[in-house]
Amino acid sequence: MKKGAIFAIAALFAAMAAPASAAKMGRVTLTGEIIDSWCYLTQIMYGEGTAHHQCALWCAAGGIPVGLLADDGKVYVILKLGADTTSVANPAVMRIQTHRITVNGDVYTRAGINYLVIDKVVNDAGIVKLTHDEYGIQPFGK
Repeated sequence: MKKGAIFAIAALFAAMAAPASAAKMGRVTLTGEIIDSWCYLTQIMYGEGTAHHQCALWCAAGGIPVGLLADDGKVYVILKLGADTTSVANPAVMRIQTHRITVNGDVYTRAGINYLVIDKVVNDAGIVKLTHDEYGIQPFGK
């Protein structure tokens, strides 16, 4: 089993064993890339940029949590975007998949996992990480 998969499973069990409430860390402005959390964390395939765009759309539509890989290197699981009550197959989330964005919102932490409730997308630079030439189009690869 890959290190990423072991980490993801360990994080899931840690979250289940943690106290019921998450600590609110405060208001933030973050910049980074919207990612498919499953492929990024498990490293089952290359999970960033144009190489992963189609797969990221499929995963988001299928209910895989969407995250923000921020410039600080941390992954923030997106719980809510704007007034929408879900991130599962949310059209607003689907429109920004693999985009580089800047957001305002609230960060919560529980059992070492960062969660993000986004109030507003301040800037959307679109897809800027062009990785398809190097990695091929995922999940098919080169």
